[in-house]
Amino acid sequence: MLCILGTVPDAGFPMVNGPVYLKNGRLIVGDRQVAIQRGTPALVGAVLAAQTVLPLPAVEAWLVGDIGRGEGSRRLYAHMEQALDRSAWTVLVFHYLQPDVDWHNRVLFTVERILPRPVLIADAGFMYAAKMSGQADQYDLFTPDVGELAFLADEHAPHPFYTRGFILHQENKVPELIARAYQNANAARWLLVKGRTDYLADAQGIRKTVDAPASAAMEAMGGTGDTLTGLVAALAASGMPIDRAAILAARANRLAGQWANPTPATQIEAIVEQIPAALKQVLAGDT
Repeated sequence: MLCILGTVPDAGFPMVNGPVYLKNGRLIVGDRQVAIQRGTPALVGAVLAAQTVLPLPAVEAWLVGDIGRGEGSRRLYAHMEQALDRSAWTVLVFHYLQPDVDWHNRVLFTVERILPRPVLIADAGFMYAAKMSGQADQYDLFTPDVGELAFLADEHAPHPFYTRGFILHQENKVPELIARAYQNANAARWLLVKGRTDYLADAQGIRKTVDAPASAAMEAMGGTGDTLTGLVAALAASGMPIDRAAILAARANRLAGQWANPTPATQIEAIVEQIPAALKQVLAGDT
């Protein structure tokens, strides 16, 4: 089973967990509806769109409202510590949660009791917590953008706010940032760096890149990195190795973006709608 754990940008949204599905363009979890918007809802939407193409097991979402103050994230952390090891998850995706090293470690201890061990994917706040805890190498995949990669590459920064300027401004030096992140044990087994060019790397260096199709409007849209992470998670949950899943996800995400014909006003659900057809084409052409 695949489980997605993250937040909804609504302070009044309660903690919900259970099977998730799409109805009339909205996510349904328990008795709650969630619009497909940037952040964790966009990631979940991408997974469910991919589920129409892939032979996925059950998909669950564990969500809570949090507008950056951390109260919701702490409620979800506590629930994960108590309940996450009660199911035989195959893939766990940790997403937008306020980074908290102590809670991260308590959740990771719980995950270690799940046998066989699930594939662990972290993005956004939980990826920060993993790096801050010194346990980044316990994860199978991080999906940073270039700014987040700069934090992973800075061995001295205790928090993203403190990433040193001479590192932060190396936007054209992604290979060096990747190497530095691995040198200091601040990267997962695989990295998929999202940007104008998507880079797949491991401790040996950059393995593959994807830079087409390209859309300037898509680069400016919020949520496209979330849909990419969702696609990787879905492909991994179908049984695909992480490295292959990452490359196919990068291609499908870009193709879905191109087919959505985005403008600066386009919302992320327009890209999610194109994912099934884009994923079918990418899988058909994969050798």
